Amino acid sequence: MTERSTETRTQAETAGDGADTPERPGFLRRCVRALGLLRWTSLRLRLVFVFALVALTAAVSASGIAYWLNRNTVLDRTQNSALNDFRKSLEDSTRSLSLRPRCTELNDAARQMAGGPQNYAVLLVAQGSDGKQCVASTDKDLFTLKTVPKPLQTAVNEKRALDDGNRVPYHMYWQRKEVRDTPYLVAGARMNGGGPTGYMLKSLATERQDLNSLAWSLGIATALALVGSALLAQAAATTVLRPVQRLGHAARQLGEGRLDTRLRVTGTDELADLSRTFNRTAERLEQRVEELSGREASSRRFVADMSHELRTPLTAITAVTEVLEEEEDSLDPMIAPAVKLVVSETRRLNDLVENLMEVTRFDAGTARLVQDEVDVADQVTACIDARAWLDAVELDAERGVVARLDPRRLDVILANLIGNALKHGGSPVRVSVRTEATEDGEDLLIRVRDHGPGIPQEVLPHVFDRFYKASASRPRSEGSGLGLSIALENAHIHGGEITAANSPEGGAVFTLRLPVGVPAAGPAEETDTDTDAGAGTAAGTGKDAGSGTDAGSGGSGHRGEETRGAEGGDGR
Repeated sequence: MTERSTETRTQAETAGDGADTPERPGFLRRCVRALGLLRWTSLRLRLVFVFALVALTAAVSASGIAYWLNRNTVLDRTQNSALNDFRKSLEDSTRSLSLRPRCTELNDAARQMAGGPQNYAVLLVAQGSDGKQCVASTDKDLFTLKTVPKPLQTAVNEKRALDDGNRVPYHMYWQRKEVRDTPYLVAGARMNGGGPTGYMLKSLATERQDLNSLAWSLGIATALALVGSALLAQAAATTVLRPVQRLGHAARQLGEGRLDTRLRVTGTDELADLSRTFNRTAERLEQRVEELSGREASSRRFVADMSHELRTPLTAITAVTEVLEEEEDSLDPMIAPAVKLVVSETRRLNDLVENLMEVTRFDAGTARLVQDEVDVADQVTACIDARAWLDAVELDAERGVVARLDPRRLDVILANLIGNALKHGGSPVRVSVRTEATEDGEDLLIRVRDHGPGIPQEVLPHVFDRFYKASASRPRSEGSGLGLSIALENAHIHGGEITAANSPEGGAVFTLRLPVGVPAAGPAEETDTDTDAGAGTAAGTGKDAGSGTDAGSGGSGHRGEETRGAEGGDGR
């Protein structure tokens, strides 16, 4: 008898393997989406994920191969032992039987076969002496002919043709199947030369339990390998990312102005080389910034010293020009125009020096606020009235708006914005005062709008630049070119801002935004009312720093007003 397996895969089983095929594209899309999300997460998580994925793949592959090999080994060993014992027992137990044995003899032979060490059930089928089929089973509840698969019965009873490769007509066949949720090995053979047909039912429950234990062991080993790989990945990521984090922290410190920031370099790998490069770059940057800071400080000192030095001769020249101006009517008509020109240029030079002094104070950080409770509407009215602009300016101000501001610096801002609108815009100039609620409290909004042609788009980004000329063909103007920049600095020292734009209805709009209360973070207030030298006093008593306007000169208030964006109005 030759062993042959009748294990086959039915069409239903084959179809079942592909039942989830339509779901695979969706699963792949979800995987791709998950990987896409992973791209935007941290590098540490990506390293851990890749390490874990590699470890999981290796562990699952190794566990799968180990399980498959052990399964085949266990099943083949159990199967071969049972089949060999069944073949030998079938030959020994049926040799003494007649070709047509009685049922009692067949039952005795079956019990004798089942009593062996393999502990399997036996089913013998033979043609009895009375001509009827006799079936002897050692376990009639479990093992009957109905238990034996039909394909196996057909293969066992099929007579093979004899040839050089097949010397016996009947062979042994076997098949695995589940009976009552328990795996069994079913084998069958027919005696060559006549005799009963025998079937064996061997339980594989013990082997399945052993294989399940093996699977659990391999699963636990895989989980431990996954955890170990995650820990190793975390350690590796920490080793790699710690220098990167230090580099990022150092770069942030460098960006915040701490130019003496350096990295501690250890090792000779690529990260160490990157740290050395960073240190060299930071060192060169520090040297360059020191050079530029030194040059800038020298330039500021030069401007400040020059301004201070110019004030003494200017004081004398101003006194002389005032005398000449008073004697203008008695001068020779031939020299009167020259005297007027000298007076005008002397005043312009005096305004320029005062503005340069104010700019140097802002650059040096010595400008301070002298704050007081100010009724904004009264302050705007006083600024307009002091310069005789009441006929050219429309005021729309809510009464009772009180803010804590520096009156002198607010007057400087208003004088520059309104005077600039009168000079380069179109009448009437409208000034509106409003308040606006914000997340941090309340802001004061002062808008100055003219009805002129507006500001060219290419000039808008530069309106607050110092000495900016909107037209190269007109490099000279009556203003110093610093008024709007000084106004912006005065807004900044209050914690506010000035913006410039063009109105959809035509004309330019300058918007001053100031906090109603004390700025959250700003320069400390001065304790006395004696302002910086050369800065001037409050409106109506002298010259406003940065505005260049003679408060007491009445209609001459247009003389010293600044242009848009430091001569930016030239581009209108």
